[in-house]
Amino acid sequence: MTDKCCSAKIKVRNKSEQDELICHINRISGQLNGIKQMIEDSRYCDDILTQVAAANSSLKSLGLSIMENHMKTCVKEEIKKGNDEIIDEMLKTFQRLCR
Repeated sequence: MTDKCCSAKIKVRNKSEQDELICHINRISGQLNGIKQMIEDSRYCDDILTQVAAANSSLKSLGLSIMENHMKTCVKEEIKKGNDEIIDEMLKTFQRLCR
């Protein structure tokens, strides 16, 4: 692999970055398991919905964190290389993330 950023649509992350993302995903997984348990325990709808909103917020936070890093690394490098198509890709990504 010649490029350490986004060559062939892969992203090489350092151990620290990878560990942080996995930790975030594990917290979200815990939230989802908690919601599942609340449903199994026949908890009150509003309590479950509060936890769903919290999990949704955590997912958005994860997405924004990945997006920020992507823009500061991959997108920046692609623009330096003259690849303006990356801007259209990012616009589509923003649209998906913000829905």
